[in-house]
Amino acid sequence: MKRYFETYLREWKERKSRKPLIIRGARQIGKTFTIEEFANNNYTNLVKLNFEEKPELKDFFKTNDVVDIKQSIEVYFSTKITEETTLLFFDEIQQCPKAIVALRYFYEKLPKIHLIAAGSLLDHTLNDMKYSMPVGRVEFAYMHPLNFYEFILALGEASLIEYLNNYSIDKPISLPIHKKLLNLVRLYYFIGGMPEAVNEYAETKDLTSVERIHESILKSLEYDFSKYGTRAQQEILVTLLKYIPIGLGRKIKYVNIDQNHRSDAIKLALKLLEMSRIIQLIKSTKANGLPLEQGVDDKIIKPLFLDIGLANHILKLRLIDIENLTTINEGSLAEQFIGQQLLSNLPEYLDSQIYYWVREAKNSAAELDFVTEINNQIVPIEVKAGKTGTLKSLHIYMKEKKLKKALRFNSDLPSLMTVSANLRIAKEDTEVDYDLLSLPLYLALESKRLVLRK
Repeated sequence: MKRYFETYLREWKERKSRKPLIIRGARQIGKTFTIEEFANNNYTNLVKLNFEEKPELKDFFKTNDVVDIKQSIEVYFSTKITEETTLLFFDEIQQCPKAIVALRYFYEKLPKIHLIAAGSLLDHTLNDMKYSMPVGRVEFAYMHPLNFYEFILALGEASLIEYLNNYSIDKPISLPIHKKLLNLVRLYYFIGGMPEAVNEYAETKDLTSVERIHESILKSLEYDFSKYGTRAQQEILVTLLKYIPIGLGRKIKYVNIDQNHRSDAIKLALKLLEMSRIIQLIKSTKANGLPLEQGVDDKIIKPLFLDIGLANHILKLRLIDIENLTTINEGSLAEQFIGQQLLSNLPEYLDSQIYYWVREAKNSAAELDFVTEINNQIVPIEVKAGKTGTLKSLHIYMKEKKLKKALRFNSDLPSLMTVSANLRIAKEDTEVDYDLLSLPLYLALESKRLVLRK
């Protein structure tokens, strides 16, 4: 199973300023598999320490003498760790915080060693570190479930990816190809991007087996709750795990989640889920200028789930007849799909940097699904499940912010148009004009390129 993340790892390997790399991401998204594949393709030797499988290996890190640590590892594994041909891999490093501290000394004293670390609940460990973090001595990268391209590549549709990579807005897409790609988007909605589920479907085309895998993954995520939450918190975490897929695309209101728990307890549980990378909290921003983070309102947030396939499993949608399965969640599923692709399309060294915009004003309330930055320009994004839909909120945003370029995703064929609209804001009539790039959902991973070229 090909992961584009390997390209980033190869760039890291060749970089002169390379530092020990810590890879962060949720459980079962393929971190270990991808690192091992990278090692097999780029090194003659892989030395892997899994601190969860072999907790006794923690004893090597009683001191920060990395020369001694290296020698101990070589003796234990009966191998030599050479500078250019060996990849040293610390897996489940959250189980050994002292190994995280040791990364600093590997960088300072053995800088030519190629060293990667990964862990599923790593953010919790980093947040609670009792030891000095190796700030400036390590670098981070972020992994996600398979994106749409990786998904269709696993299904043997490499020619479609090449086609989309070379698509330009002035070139028409034939209806048969358009329909085929929309059907694959639909398939991705329900299978999702968890590697085990995708691999199972690619090999068997058995949707029942996919459902079993989804259930197993979700149970393992629930099992992890005992590792980072109190008993009281575990109850809220389970409640949130079931609520978030229902609330996709909507502002989080604590009272709608569970009236039996205080808002501060729910807020903490949401943070724990985010640290586990099971959810991503998309923050609202005033979007008055760059950086978008400067205008963030932490009190107005909406959730994005780890994976669209897992979200649909929680919603108890049986995968019997996907093509004819119509849900009441079509709009929120389209938004989850786009959000998942936008996250996976960020540079690997950046954590979440997508936002949304909302104005809760009487008689002129408005909301945009996403706001992001492309080439130092603010790009507002509207997502529609079907071919049509009102653009009133986008009109209001474009008028208020005085912007001239916007992006829309829907199920229609691509188009580039100039929008001219009359609207009423705060009892006043006004006009707005802007360029709208409208792309089908399956072109989400090409949006940055197409926005820059349009």
